[in-house]
This record gives sequence, structure tokens and C-alpha cells, in this order.
Amino acid sequence: MTLQTIAELLGCQEVKSSIHITGMNTLREASEGEISFLSDSKYEKELSQTRATAVILPAAKAHLLPEGIIALESDEPYMSVALLSKHFAKPIQSSDIPPVIGNGTTLYPSAHIENGAKIGANCTIMSGVYVGAEAVIGDDVILYPNVTIYRDCVIGNRVMIHAGSVIGSDGFGYAHTKMGEHIKLYQNGNVILEDDVEIGANTTVDCAVFGSTIIKQGSKIDNLVQIGHNCVIGEHSIMVSQSGLAGSTTLGRNVVMGGQSATAGHLTIAPFTTLAARSGVTKSITQKGVYSGFPLMEHKLWLKMQAKLAKILES
Repeated sequence: MTLQTIAELLGCQEVKSSIHITGMNTLREASEGEISFLSDSKYEKELSQTRATAVILPAAKAHLLPEGIIALESDEPYMSVALLSKHFAKPIQSSDIPPVIGNGTTLYPSAHIENGAKIGANCTIMSGVYVGAEAVIGDDVILYPNVTIYRDCVIGNRVMIHAGSVIGSDGFGYAHTKMGEHIKLYQNGNVILEDDVEIGANTTVDCAVFGSTIIKQGSKIDNLVQIGHNCVIGEHSIMVSQSGLAGSTTLGRNVVMGGQSATAGHLTIAPFTTLAARSGVTKSITQKGVYSGFPLMEHKLWLKMQAKLAKILES
């Protein structure tokens, strides 16, 4: 799609350019040939460093772009991105190349593997499993019944995914009109599970809007966990049942999240942090420790507070 076509589609100012745009990405990750956007002023500092060919942004911010990067001015950049994202969404089926199945892999009769997918050696792919187009699965992987792997996802070696889990479903992203209508922001990224990850039953890991949602090596995810789009889970982290991450949350190495604990989006949690059951995290955690409660506080302080409350009730 050319820049001129994109400008016409979005109703931007006229742009007479035959430059071909190959995809969409964030300001930080975009490369030549891609289009990016600015919808939140906290990312303004990334404008000067972006390598995108063009950026959708408010007219008042266009002067911040480096020389040579084309501005597509929009009063509602996020809405423009949502409308454009549909045109870069990949089809469910996109390859005529039969799937590749490694030596020693057991494929149950009712499993369905799309064209273009690759499965490594000595895997077990059980009944009802679906593996999407261009997905890549490593060696010694076990996919229990009714696991779904969406297209383009990458599964490392020795990964185990239990029954009913979904890897790569769309993240929950919408732009909202002035009349309250919800316009889908197509999620065009993928999910990467690194080596030795285990995913419990009926857990969902959303694909990224752009780029990848990543669960790093050795992490263990319990049943009934929700991981939002563009999250990064550090090495050897643990998420217990019914915990959840809103989009673009980053967990450091060896973070432990207790049952029903959760984070707001766009936060960073320091390595070796423990969040007790039902903790609610609304701000980034920069110092490792054990935290509890809502609003979140150090676990020892939370215990003292509970003791004092009990005494007040007794009196």
C-alpha cells in the first residue's frame, strides 16, 4: 500500500508519494518502509529517534519529526491507526506449502495443522489441536487436547501447553468514536514462548498489536491466567491461577504472581518481586520485594495494617 493510498484512506492531507508501506509498528521498533503513530504525548521523545518512513500524529506535533520522515496529520491518530490496521491484517490461511512435521512427532488424527506451519522432532500433538499458518514449534513439545496456536506464533523447545489454552488470540484493543462505538484495532503481531515454558489449562496469551508478546525461558504459567498483548514475562517467572496482566506489562526475571493478583497496563515489575494473592498493581515496581493488597504496599506493612484493623474491630 502506498503512502498516497493510506493518506486518502485516512482522510489526511494530500500526500503525493508512491513509497510502498510494508507494515505498521511502534515508534521505537519501526524501520524503513513501516508507518508508525503518536497518540500519547508521553511517547513524544521517541519521535526524534524513530526510523519509520511515515508517522500518523496531530498536526501540532509534526514539527518534532526528523527531516525526511513524512507526517500524516490526524485529529484522532489512534482511530486512524485502528482503521489502517485492518489493511495490514494477515489472512488466516496464506500458504500453499504443506506443513513440515519433524521426525518422531506423534500427530493425533483430529489435530489440524495449517499450511506453512513447522513442527519439530519428537513432539506430541493431541486431539483437537489447531496450529495456524506459519507457526513454528520446536522439539519435544507437548500440546494437550484442544490447544490452539494462532498463525505466526513461535513455540520453543520442551514447551508443554495444557488442554484448552489459546496462544496468539487477539489482544483487547479498540478505538472509540465520539458516539461510543468501538472500532477494532487489528492485532498483527505474534506470541513467542521460549524454551522450557509450561502453560496450564484454559490459559490465554494474547498476540501483540505489533511485534511480539514474549514469555521467556523457564517461566511457568498456571491454569486460567490471562496475559495481555505485548506483555513480556521474564525468565523463570511464575503466574498462579486467575492472575492477569494488562497489555504491555513487563515482568522481570523470577517474578511470582499469586492467585488473582493483577497489574494495570504499561507497567514494569522489578526482577525477583513477589506479589501476594489478590494484589492489585497500578504503578511500576522498581525495587524487588514482597508486596500485598490494594492499594499495593509491602507485605509486612500490609500484615501490620490487618492486625490493627482487627484490634479496632474488636474494640
